[in-house]
Amino acid sequence: MADTNVLTAALRTEFGKGAARRTRRDGQVPAVLYGHSTDPKHLALPAREFAAVLRADGVNAVVELDIDGEKQLALTKSVVVHPIKNYIEHADLLVIRRGEKVTVEIAVTTTGDAAPGTLVTVDTNAVEIEVDATQIPEQFEVSVEGAEIGTQILASQLELPSGATLVTDGETLLVNVVEAPTEAELEAEGAGDLASNVAAEEEEAVEDSSAADEAAAADSDN
Repeated sequence: MADTNVLTAALRTEFGKGAARRTRRDGQVPAVLYGHSTDPKHLALPAREFAAVLRADGVNAVVELDIDGEKQLALTKSVVVHPIKNYIEHADLLVIRRGEKVTVEIAVTTTGDAAPGTLVTVDTNAVEIEVDATQIPEQFEVSVEGAEIGTQILASQLELPSGATLVTDGETLLVNVVEAPTEAELEAEGAGDLASNVAAEEEEAVEDSSAADEAAAADSDN
């Protein structure tokens, strides 16, 4: 990963939803720093700079916080993003120390094109590793360039950073290259799905009709 990012953080003295909204209006992100048996610290991080760090280093970003002149290394543990407006609502940060190892989940992505007539399926899209806090990879890239039918890539085949260990079971299947279905098979599968949907709709209609008949009978008895 790149050199550790430095962010100037301010201590927050106001709490609650109203205070958090005011913090965000001021262009900052409400955050909590905790860990290593220290008392939690409520912080305000510069929103633009923090977002830039996440874009560059991913969700497991390591930052060096400058809190009123005191330096503290921290790992981003969770980030809450507004589902519609896409701004950062809140962040949790974990106190770490240089040379310390942490367990993190790393995304697995594929690159390249497999051989013609194949279909690449991703069975597991993330793995856990234990790694030096300052050496966390943003993601693992798995090449399937030219891969033939029957090719399987396991977690144990990933190239880990120096000193890192795999926490996920090494036999976990990450990528599987199989024979691509023919057009006829796809059409048959589509027809099967359509038939299932029609049958389900008909069954639901019968149930609704029966319920209506029972309700009508009950009304007539009354």
